[in-house]
Amino acid sequence: MSHTEATLRLPLLLIFSLCLLGTRAFSPLLLASSSRQQRPHFHELHLSSPASSTEEYVKLDGKNPSEEWELDCYSRPVIVNGKKLWEVLITDSTGSFRYLKTLPSNQVNSRELRKVVEQVMEERADEYGVKPTTIRFFRGAMFNMINIALSELEVVARPSRCTFSLAQWLEERHSKVYPAMEGYKSSMATAAGPSFMDIRTPIKLPDALRGEKYAFVSLPLAEFLPGGSIDESNIGVGRLCPINPDEFPADAFVQGIVILTTRAKALSSWLAGTEVVGLSADLRRRTLLMETDIDTQYLMAKLNDEQRKEAAVFEEGKDVLKGLHFISVQRDEEDDPAGFWLLREIPQGI
Repeated sequence: MSHTEATLRLPLLLIFSLCLLGTRAFSPLLLASSSRQQRPHFHELHLSSPASSTEEYVKLDGKNPSEEWELDCYSRPVIVNGKKLWEVLITDSTGSFRYLKTLPSNQVNSRELRKVVEQVMEERADEYGVKPTTIRFFRGAMFNMINIALSELEVVARPSRCTFSLAQWLEERHSKVYPAMEGYKSSMATAAGPSFMDIRTPIKLPDALRGEKYAFVSLPLAEFLPGGSIDESNIGVGRLCPINPDEFPADAFVQGIVILTTRAKALSSWLAGTEVVGLSADLRRRTLLMETDIDTQYLMAKLNDEQRKEAAVFEEGKDVLKGLHFISVQRDEEDDPAGFWLLREIPQGI
């Protein structure tokens, strides 16, 4: 099989070798470099201690309200009066606001949760004229209760791990807030683990949606920050997760995968509908997996020795940037993406 080197029509040229799905031969991956770095001004949010209040509502300046909200209702690694602390967290996809309310354990039910969500919806509508059209939630253990609560509201309840603003907030609370609270139990935090099943059988990707070629590539982190060239205007039907630039080195590279297919629009639309959350390489089983919704995996490709080496670099790069990576779907190397997703894996233990 011949190997094709091509450039991706994105703001920065990427040089890579395209891999024919289902074949065994690959050429080494070549990464581009960039000297342009730009760091935006970032405002840190200082939350008040939840120990003195059962309800908090914080608005973040400089962020536009979104109709896509993110919700979590779960126990935290804190014991209050002999019982677990339960919290409801609500934010939107841009992180323009953060609402928190603690619940007594005997009020953790769909009826009380619906009341909380309704209250926040009314407050946001009165203040900004914005109501959510979609509310995402990632926690499989609370699926039934949250789904029932949202079913009686005029919103689309969407089980999804694409709750990037919420995950960022939960990370902050687990690292800074909960450990400082009286009754904190570190053993409860470390025992939390992932909120979805780890033992899963990947589903074969439908033949009509399989790409003909793919490649491991990378882009400078600066391209995704304010002043960079990748934004909502050139990502097709994709999404860009929020980034805190203070978390990462200014010269960092984001690992990603480009999928080339003559059915780029169809594949991109399908990915958007399935709540694609990322790609992962199982180096032991030598498989490349696509993660969607709460717990679904699709088998995208099997990895030979050379592919496995490239996949190892891909996974190492994800680890350095706390799960940050991207997917680009396009018709060919000269075409603009039909869908481009900047994604971040939800960390375990939140």
